[in-house]
Amino acid sequence: MNNQPEIATRTLAYLNEGWLLALSWISSPAAWSQFALLLASWGIAILVSRRLGARISAFVAPPSGATGLFAMIRRFALRFMPLLLPLLAYGFTALGESITRSVFGSGAVIAFGKRVFLFLAARVFVTRILREPFLKLLGRYVLIPVAAIYALGLTDDVSTWLEGFTIELGNITFSMMALIRGLIAGSLLFWLGGWSNRQSADYIKAQDDLRPATRQLAAKAAEIAIFGAAFLLLLSIMGIDLTTVAVLGGALGVGIGLGLQQIAANFISGVILLIEGQTTVGDYVELDGGEAGTIVKMTARACVLETFDGKWIVVPNEDFITTRVVNYSDQGSANRYEVPFSVSYDTDINKIPDIINPAVAALSFVLSKPEAPDCELKGFGDSGIDFAVEYWVSGIDDGRNKYASHVLFAVWNALKDAGIEIPYPHRVVQLKGASPQ
Repeated sequence: MNNQPEIATRTLAYLNEGWLLALSWISSPAAWSQFALLLASWGIAILVSRRLGARISAFVAPPSGATGLFAMIRRFALRFMPLLLPLLAYGFTALGESITRSVFGSGAVIAFGKRVFLFLAARVFVTRILREPFLKLLGRYVLIPVAAIYALGLTDDVSTWLEGFTIELGNITFSMMALIRGLIAGSLLFWLGGWSNRQSADYIKAQDDLRPATRQLAAKAAEIAIFGAAFLLLLSIMGIDLTTVAVLGGALGVGIGLGLQQIAANFISGVILLIEGQTTVGDYVELDGGEAGTIVKMTARACVLETFDGKWIVVPNEDFITTRVVNYSDQGSANRYEVPFSVSYDTDINKIPDIINPAVAALSFVLSKPEAPDCELKGFGDSGIDFAVEYWVSGIDDGRNKYASHVLFAVWNALKDAGIEIPYPHRVVQLKGASPQ
């Protein structure tokens, strides 16, 4: 028995202590009265929760089909109704404990029962109220074990043992308690930061009065602020001196100066793009390198272009600052295109504009402003007279939009209805010498 591990020896000591305590409770009239009070508290809590719970639920529940902030808060409050029974039992037990201590001068049994009811409340909270998978996992493996240790009255002993169990990494020494506290606090803080970031991003994106670029910039600024605050708060909880962060920031600055210039340049370029707003999500752009597509996403490092054939092109933000960028659209602005065609030399060309302009203007997608369709004479070709009709549309003539095709159909039908011939190449073949027999 002397060669057993320390944890086994301590466990046996706790079990022996618990056994002796149970025997003393069994033989004590005061303990039996406290057991009776515990059962009475639980029974009264069941009766009260059944009657009071129905009234509270009817009072808190919002009307059917109600929407809005207050309806959402009332529905959220209804989720906590399962806690009513164990919390009522805890309250009645606390009242019974004060009576027992005043009569018998002791209340160890009823105090233990009160902690058990608190453990039941923690278990109900984890199993029936929490719905977020991460919080449910944290409650199952952190909150319930902590509540069980508290119910058994071992909180001080476990805390002392964890504080005494130290881990050394080089010159850094920290206790197991500090590590566990940091893991739990860090998990909660960064989960809360992620939730807050999603809520703030949804709120900012719903502000239609702001430009898309401004919304993107505000969302990124909120994300940096939330996670920066969470990181600093975690350092404070773990007891890490913030001067260490300053040293780390200096080392990071040296690293950027030596090997991360490109990443830093792309990040700063992304901030400039978001502030200026000259290029934003939804624009169709073409770069000097030949990349062309609609901007579907802007990140801290790059912009994502979607081509008309469904491909995604990731373009570093720096390319939008240091090279020439052609922006064909600014949130659906008008663009001008032209369609060439030819007519025969036998045609009265003075009538062509009056035939083509109304036919193209009748198309639903052709705009009258900034300019109506304009048919222009371009030149005299080998086989016919060359014309082109210019027209304005809202969007890009590619992908889902096939403006040029519809315009060509309109031109063809208008010329055919007017009896105007569309020429095709003619070739004259001259034979020299005698004709073959």
